[in-house]
Amino acid sequence: MVLRRFALAAIPFAIAMLVLQPANSADGPKDNQFENVRPVPPKGVAVPAADREELKAGQATLQAGIERLKLLKDVFVSERIPDVEIYSKAVKYALEYDEFFNVKEIAVAKTLLKQGNERLAELQKGEASWATKTGLVVRGYRSKIDGSVQPYGLVVPKEYDFAAKAPHRLDFWWHGRGENLSEVNFIDGRQKSPGEFTPAGAFVLHPYGRYCNANKFAGEIDTLECLEHVKKHYRIDDSRVVARGFSMGGAACWQYAVHYPTLFCAAAPGAGFSETPEFLKVFQNEKVEPTWYEKKLWGMYNCTDVAQNIFNIPTVAYSGENDNQKQAADVMAREMKKLGMELTHIIGPKTGHSYEKNAKVELNKQIDAIVAKGKPGVPAEIKFTTYTLRYNECAWLRIDGLAKHWEPASVIGKFLGDNEYQVTTKNVTRLTVRALFKKGRFTIIDDDGRRMTSFVEMPKELKIFGGMMYEFDFYKSDKAWTVEQSVQPVGQLRKIHGLQGPIDDAFMDSFLMVSPTGTPMNEKIGTWTATEMKHAKEHWRKQFRGDAPIKA
Repeated sequence: MVLRRFALAAIPFAIAMLVLQPANSADGPKDNQFENVRPVPPKGVAVPAADREELKAGQATLQAGIERLKLLKDVFVSERIPDVEIYSKAVKYALEYDEFFNVKEIAVAKTLLKQGNERLAELQKGEASWATKTGLVVRGYRSKIDGSVQPYGLVVPKEYDFAAKAPHRLDFWWHGRGENLSEVNFIDGRQKSPGEFTPAGAFVLHPYGRYCNANKFAGEIDTLECLEHVKKHYRIDDSRVVARGFSMGGAACWQYAVHYPTLFCAAAPGAGFSETPEFLKVFQNEKVEPTWYEKKLWGMYNCTDVAQNIFNIPTVAYSGENDNQKQAADVMAREMKKLGMELTHIIGPKTGHSYEKNAKVELNKQIDAIVAKGKPGVPAEIKFTTYTLRYNECAWLRIDGLAKHWEPASVIGKFLGDNEYQVTTKNVTRLTVRALFKKGRFTIIDDDGRRMTSFVEMPKELKIFGGMMYEFDFYKSDKAWTVEQSVQPVGQLRKIHGLQGPIDDAFMDSFLMVSPTGTPMNEKIGTWTATEMKHAKEHWRKQFRGDAPIKA
């Protein structure tokens, strides 16, 4: 597979602009010209030769120790090797790619190597004291996408009892845009500051997000992998997971709230952006004139297009009164109002791109009240819209097929009690209902008014979730809904979650770049292929902070 030059950059236009622009200024339309776009990350400062050699030798020694640990094949050790390797990788990247952005970071890198060696020494003895520490902790996991180790910050509440069984609240905090946010900076910062919000008794999870890509593609999956890792090592209350972020992190919060609306019990987006064309007009003073296919793919991330999904997640937005990025919440409020919903929007008076003191207190008060209630296990009603099977789940319902992709598909589901569900659909051809019982009564109403009511008993061969939940599958055939009794026929192709496109979606799961080994029939094509492969590899490393898997 040879990736086009812009395969990695085919992120919707607003995202590219946000990644490249300072928080309170914009380059304007000129940055649409390739030669005018400044490099991200920027080139770092010069490192004195003696420091470079010291860091290079120290990183090599630490990595060699890590490689020896990997040979032990010990489960306890293997699960915690990423907690050590994040220190080695941070220094390696900073050295190899000139990503020391301030001379003070050289000393920070030396400290990180020392900390990495301390963790290494513990693991060599089968110990890991950081894993049972409260307060500020930096941990790491190995990503399924490219096998890279990725860091995240964690605030472990002092009340947390590692021996007790009681689960705790967890708040995500997605960081703002920072072109200088290398792994060195990130790890150092997460060991020194708890961040903007630290609710009493709550874990706070700070994803790195694979740098500064606005939590898109691999940056989006980073959050899900972080959560999976934390839940494996700490007791987290699934009914009290909160989505929070500001600026670029606020944009991430809007994104997760509408696309994963029942993963969280509450959302608190601050500033950021929530869609493409209007944001660029306000933020960049730019009128966007996309091609038809670019505009259609805005449906992947425009939160305004799926504003209905906020129905499923209590949301309290925040903006500074004088902040241009107040626009994000304003347009979401407008689209929600069209659907009969009201957005709770706290505004900091006479405030720019920051939290106003009293508004912050009120925001915490409202979010804490929502968290106290927790997320319902089986919501009585859900309303969900999607343009793509990438985002296809809401509480107890999953969309498995669309009649037409990149057109709005919606479901309104109601749990009526007594093992009875009713689902109204539009542009949906397959769906799955998850229930706590083996049999029940299901009514599906199509957008043309056709209705199917069926009493279904759970076949034994269908999947059981956690020993508690059962799946009931339905599909639309000849304009009528029916119960699906068999698996997909061999040889019949259809789009499914994870294989629905566009091609960029490949970078949200494990992928492989394949380099050619033969002699090209045309020299220019051979040169182009080699150049594009090199470009894709370099920008995967720069923007998503991993080494792209490549095979000849």
